[in-house]
Amino acid sequence: MAIQFSDTASANIIELRGVHQSYDNGKVKIIENLDLLIEDKPMQGQFTVILGMSGCGKSTVLRYIAGLQEPTSGSVLVKGEAVGKQNRVSMVFQQYSSLPWMTVLDNVGLGLRFKGVPKKERDEKAMEMIKLVGLEGHQKKYAQYPALSGGQLQRVAIARSLMSNPEILLMDEPFGALDVKTRLQMQDLLIGIWEKFSPTIIFVTHDIQEAVYLADDIYIMKHAPSRFVKHINVDLPFNRTRDTKRMARYDELVHEVEDAMMQIDTDGQ
Repeated sequence: MAIQFSDTASANIIELRGVHQSYDNGKVKIIENLDLLIEDKPMQGQFTVILGMSGCGKSTVLRYIAGLQEPTSGSVLVKGEAVGKQNRVSMVFQQYSSLPWMTVLDNVGLGLRFKGVPKKERDEKAMEMIKLVGLEGHQKKYAQYPALSGGQLQRVAIARSLMSNPEILLMDEPFGALDVKTRLQMQDLLIGIWEKFSPTIIFVTHDIQEAVYLADDIYIMKHAPSRFVKHINVDLPFNRTRDTKRMARYDELVHEVEDAMMQIDTDGQ
């Protein structure tokens, strides 16, 4: 059964209403009657994680919000306007998306370059972000492997995205290709960024422990025809640290999400 969303007095920053995606003249239904409402919480932001089986449409939802794909029918609004009529939403992919022929500094400042910001000003602002994500000293390197590690390349992508739009950040399994230690470090970096900038983050992952550690809210999608069928509120302290993972409530939530994932697509939902 699909999740029922209700409007409240708070403004919505992201809305998907009655979204359908089909192919072959409607014979193949991929997404059906999908709704998602995320409220705008100024000075706090929200961290929403989407879970679901491979191929259920998690990345497609992000592409809708980013304006990279249009649904067959239904509406997708960002800050109350149709996608494409406002500043572009920032997105970080699992694949390294930096431009390898440009330096770290130029990659991070790319969004400001497109906005016509003078080079001196954009370089200064880009350096501030480079320091924030722990890449100081690497700004003159080309943004490519092996000059930078996988974790460093994702730091470049996050810094560039925050420079382009610090309000909304879409992340499609951004840490999936990283080793365990780097992944844990990137989780802590992202928490620090969230606390500093208070953006609305929508984060796709297959890692349940990562989802519980990062999220305010977890939404689970069923397989095609896909829609959201389970919402879990992550009632952990706002300031997350590694000690959070040692809390009894953290373990309880991990088990709750695991149980919900095992039930999806097996109980007729």
